[in-house]
Amino acid sequence: MRRDDRAPKPDAPVYEGAERLQKVLAAAGVGSRRACEDLIFRRRVTVNGRVAQLGDKADPARDVIVVDGERLQADVRLVYVAMNKPRGVVTTMADEKGRTELADFIGARLEQRVYHVGRLDADSEGLLLLTNDGTLAHKLMHPSYEVLKTYLAEVAGPIPRNLGKRLAAGVELEDGPVKVDGFKVVDTLGKTAQVELTLHEGRKHIVRRLMAEVGHPVSRLIRTSIGPIKLGDLRTGRLRRLTNAEVAALFKAVGD
Repeated sequence: MRRDDRAPKPDAPVYEGAERLQKVLAAAGVGSRRACEDLIFRRRVTVNGRVAQLGDKADPARDVIVVDGERLQADVRLVYVAMNKPRGVVTTMADEKGRTELADFIGARLEQRVYHVGRLDADSEGLLLLTNDGTLAHKLMHPSYEVLKTYLAEVAGPIPRNLGKRLAAGVELEDGPVKVDGFKVVDTLGKTAQVELTLHEGRKHIVRRLMAEVGHPVSRLIRTSIGPIKLGDLRTGRLRRLTNAEVAALFKAVGD
């Protein structure tokens, strides 16, 4: 009896919600079904670590699909959003004190319920990620994954030449030492200066406490990137969905 090459292999279980792989790829925005068939034919797609073949099926909610070495989030129920949080907005979906909150900006723009990845204090602004992918959100926030975050801070000047070395060596705070992964002076404006700091720390008010400890308190703080995701020219108070490439880059940043 001739074996049907299209039948699922023992190491490639087909779940109840599985669909033709090219359909799953197309729905995730990879390209047309014909283009996705070509990717599969050229062995550029794997499912759960196995090179895919034409006729294979996949469940976007359960299978790990990789295209050209980058993990694809094919589950259309999951959303990934970047927001430029304005100053004065609290990082919560329901503030019991009646202050301006994230929900005031999201409103009906997203059908799915999303959660913020980490926080920005009310006086800080800039990049905030929102998603309903709890697993990825947890990894992005957990210090063991060391996802870098970059901030632009306006601080009291002048800035001594050795400040960068001091911050990189580590500064002792009340809840333990902290050190930056990167530091540079961007501009000097009279008695103030703009500096850029990169850290993988996520403790509360960490940048403000760090700069105050070294004698350069922060008057304005903007987060400009989280891992591979950049704030760019996203306007204050606006949201945008992350591209497939950006989501793949986030998975790569946490080792998935």
